[in-house]
This record gives sequence, structure tokens and C-alpha cells, in this order.
Amino acid sequence: MSASYLHTPALHILSRSDLSDVEVPPADVIRLVEDAYRSFAGGESRCPTKLMMPLPLEERDAVSYSMLGYDGALQQLGFKTSYRQGSESADKYYTTISLYDDTTGLPFAFMDCHRVGGSRTPATTAIIAKYCAAENARSALMLGTGAQGVNTLPYLLTVRPDLETVRLFGTHPDGITASIERFEHYFPDRKIELVQDVPAAVAESDIVVAASGRAAHPKVQTNWMKPGGLLISVASKGVEAGALHQADYAIATNEGQMGVTGKRLAGPDGVAHIDAELPDIVAGRKPGRRSQEDRVFAFSSGMIITDIPVAHALATRAIAAGRGKRVELWN
Repeated sequence: MSASYLHTPALHILSRSDLSDVEVPPADVIRLVEDAYRSFAGGESRCPTKLMMPLPLEERDAVSYSMLGYDGALQQLGFKTSYRQGSESADKYYTTISLYDDTTGLPFAFMDCHRVGGSRTPATTAIIAKYCAAENARSALMLGTGAQGVNTLPYLLTVRPDLETVRLFGTHPDGITASIERFEHYFPDRKIELVQDVPAAVAESDIVVAASGRAAHPKVQTNWMKPGGLLISVASKGVEAGALHQADYAIATNEGQMGVTGKRLAGPDGVAHIDAELPDIVAGRKPGRRSQEDRVFAFSSGMIITDIPVAHALATRAIAAGRGKRVELWN
């Protein structure tokens, strides 16, 4: 293969199966995502607010959205699109990301984004726990076993190895099995405690992560938690609309995106007020909590600045392994 061929405008197209067994350890993903937040806080990256559009057919539960962003550390621009028909099944959820190399001006990759979201989302959850959980936090509860939740517990334990108890609530047998398998892959000597009574489990846990859709459990309230508790909502319908207002301290990954994807958390004035954004917390500009007794609510909504480095890491490993196809769309 000639050097001139390598430098013609082309895309490496990577399917879900091309990426399915590409390994990027939790600690590496967490580092990439944390660096992305730090670069954004430092003004090196750009991340316009997510554009989301419900589709106009009332009889269908469908939505599409897109995100555009620039990672200043990698000098890669990314464009992500997602379409979902129905909230109760992943069967009709399709998401892709395109990467462009700003150092050469050339396109780099077009790829399925399922693995990207399944890695950067739990990394963000872990980073929130790292900076916002109470110092004496020793237990965590995961609600949900979908694509956003399967990796959460091992990622949490990576940043908080002092957690003594990890709990899981789920209703789908395949998701529960996948969550346990992923956890035991990274922590073979630890066990997950399965729970049925969600309010009781929330009250017993120092960190609660809600990534459930239209939940088969009572909607979680921040005031169920003990003093010092941390409730992280991964854009979850399983969290009570008043959860933000019940908190002593509220954060979001991005306030603008919360206004798009977290509208139901808004107060009487139609605005969801927060105390700090996660990039500012990571950069040391804002605290993760005011006191060790605060009940903290955190709203996690995906930012493409965190998708880009994870997608780049997966793509470079897959391409090095000979995966995917190289297509010269502009030939």
C-alpha cells in the first residue's frame, strides 16, 4: 500500500462486530474521558449543545439527535448522530460517529457508536463518583442493566477501590447476566449483591446510579438517600422529577444539554438550576460537594468531547488489528 494511497480522503468504516472485542481497560477509558473534560474546561475543546428532535408522529415514541464537537487534545473533530424508535427496547436504536483529523484535514473513521457510549458513559459516572461522592462512601447501587449500565460497577470500583458493597437492580435476565460477567471479568474476587427492594437499597447505599428507562421500580428520590449520598441520573426516567430540587448540591455534565435532555427536572420557572458543571469540578474550579453531609444530585448527559477520544482509541486499535473497511467516498 503506497503512502499516497494512505493520504487520500477515505473513511475507515467500522461495524459493531469489528469493535465488539476491542479491549480498552476501564482505567484507560476513565483517563481519556477525564482528560477530555479537563481540556474542555481549559478552552481547548468545543462542544455545542446537543440538538434533539422528537419525531412528529404521535403514535410513535421516536427521537433523533446529533452532536458536533472538537477534541483539542487529539485535534479530532467528531459528529455523532442517533435515532431511537421506542424507549423500551434497544432493537431500534442506531448511533454512529464520524471522526476527522484536524492536523491533516482528512476524514478518519465512520463507526458504530454502541461500544463508545457503553464505555464513555460509565467512565463519566465513575468520574462523578471520584469527585462528588463522600469521602467515607463504601457502597454503590446500580439501577438498570442496559447498554449504559453493564460496565458501570467495574468502572466505579476502578476509581473507588474502597467500595465494600456493590449492588445491582435489573429486570432483564440477559442484562443482569451481562452486568455480572463484565464485573467478574475485571474483579473476579468480588461479588455483586442483587436487590429487589429499590427504596430500601437506595437508603442503604452511598452512591446510587440510575440508568433505567421506563423503570420497573419506584422512581428514585434524592431524599431517600442518607446524608452524604450521591445520586447520579444517566438521563434516567427512573428518577423522580423533583430529585434535583431535593438535593443540597446539584451538578450536571453540561447545563445547556441538561436543558435539552433533562427538561422534566426543571423547577416552576422552567429552568433546571445547578451548582456546578462536571468539567469545572474536574479542573478544580468548583467543588464536587459543599460538605460531607450534602445529598448530591448529578445529571449525566453525554458530551461528544468524551465520545471522540474513546471512539479514537477503539478505532485505532481496530484498524491496527485489520478490522473494518477503507472506503474512498470522494474518489
